[in-house]
Amino acid sequence: MTFKEGLISFLTGFAITFIVSVLVTYLWSLCFHEMATVDWETSFRLAIILGIIIPFIEARKGNKGGKEEN
Repeated sequence: MTFKEGLISFLTGFAITFIVSVLVTYLWSLCFHEMATVDWETSFRLAIILGIIIPFIEARKGNKGGKEEN
């Protein structure tokens, strides 16, 4: 995986995770606490963590696949 592919994978994972976690925290607070608030800190933190982990796992899978074929 090149740097450009890793960066694109990070940004994609970050964006998807951020949007989903914002929606989940909004709906959670709306349903269970009857307040329409978003937990921005948790959403941003989770997006950064998964944005780093997902490309790392993809790169590890790519390396294993290359070693098995040789």
